Amino acid sequence: MRIGIVGAGTMAEAIIKGLLGKELCGPDKLVASAPREERRTFLQYEYGIRTVQSNLEAVAGASTVILCVKPQTVPTVLKELKDVLQEGQVLVSVAAGVSMSTLEQGSAHHAIIRAMPNMPCLVGEGMTVWATNEGVTEPQIDETRAIFGALGRQMQVSNESFLNMATSISGCGPAYLFLLMEAMTDAGVQIGLPRYMAHELVVQTVLGAARLAQESDRHPAALKNEVTSPGGTAAQALYHLEKGGLRSTLAEAVLAAYHRAQSLGKAEGDPR
Repeated sequence: MRIGIVGAGTMAEAIIKGLLGKELCGPDKLVASAPREERRTFLQYEYGIRTVQSNLEAVAGASTVILCVKPQTVPTVLKELKDVLQEGQVLVSVAAGVSMSTLEQGSAHHAIIRAMPNMPCLVGEGMTVWATNEGVTEPQIDETRAIFGALGRQMQVSNESFLNMATSISGCGPAYLFLLMEAMTDAGVQIGLPRYMAHELVVQTVLGAARLAQESDRHPAALKNEVTSPGGTAAQALYHLEKGGLRSTLAEAVLAAYHRAQSLGKAEGDPR
């Protein structure tokens, strides 16, 4: 496994950290490109990998090439890589909203994987949804599954359309939860808790609830009902959340994120 990473931002660092932490490959098998010298120096010092300024140099000799650049930068990078991608290499894009057809046309490459990882990949608790085109081989699929498995959980889907949906749920989801956590912490401070105490209570509560939901075979509604005693404190709080439109507002937010992901793909030349 030799991996070339084009772009060296937060998601690239999460991938590097996960691969090295799970010992799927050594630092000598990773190359990352970044335009800024200070970023290259940091990654080289922190993880012991090779860093380069040239995208072409990062791609050379890699079995898997991972695009970790902003969606608006993808067309420019693909034009640069178009003539250097080789038979046997698989191109993996984690750029939100950039469609498979855009990746295929821009790279003129036949083995393409489009993926949607999320921010918790930074701590090994990520969720990555990904799809392949018909040119990807079984060994390449196995390698991709191992890469994303090193970042948390991964899910291969058969239809690319699920990726924009996943963007609005797992991709953007951490932002929704961080906002909720911030609001809960501020509310705790408002009723008299020291901020450090409110923060710790909120973080551990969210972590514990997520772990319980993951390990239980019960529907979230059933778990919620167990916390909600008739006429109790949780029942009163939930009444006000529903009255304030939390459920419908969240649904509208997810729909808006989904539409935005679709528009990003169209902006990059997706004919659909």
